[in-house]
Amino acid sequence: MHVSAFVVTCSDSRNAARDESGRVLREVLEAEGHTVSGYKVIPDEPEAIRATVAEAREAGARVVLFTGGTGIGRRDSTVETLQALFEKTLPGFGELFRMLSYQEIGSPAMMSRATAGTYQGMILFALPGSPQAVRLGMHKLILPELGHAVRELTR
Repeated sequence: MHVSAFVVTCSDSRNAARDESGRVLREVLEAEGHTVSGYKVIPDEPEAIRATVAEAREAGARVVLFTGGTGIGRRDSTVETLQALFEKTLPGFGELFRMLSYQEIGSPAMMSRATAGTYQGMILFALPGSPQAVRLGMHKLILPELGHAVRELTR
């Protein structure tokens, strides 16, 4: 099953020209036959995040993939903002992501707050901002279950 996805980079320092992680997300999705219904680079601010989720819903996205804002820095607010929206959480996503990340990078994996949940007929995923983390999350977790997860969401 191919789905419509919206890609969002939360960053106070990147723009579309310097957004490797957002580019990786779009390329991986399209290579697997999914549609990218939108793409934005936004500041890591709750109002911008909520407005972009609403924009993704209006664009018909079934999945919204965030990159950035999942660390423990003072400005990292993506996780808290999304968790406040979640109707159902997918704790296994973050748990498995950190386990796989630990196998690749070791103990720094514990500082990732990668998360996922559902909201108004969409699945929202929050991945760290590094291209390596985006590839790991997409190839090992998200892509293998994307069609299945969207089907389950609509049952």
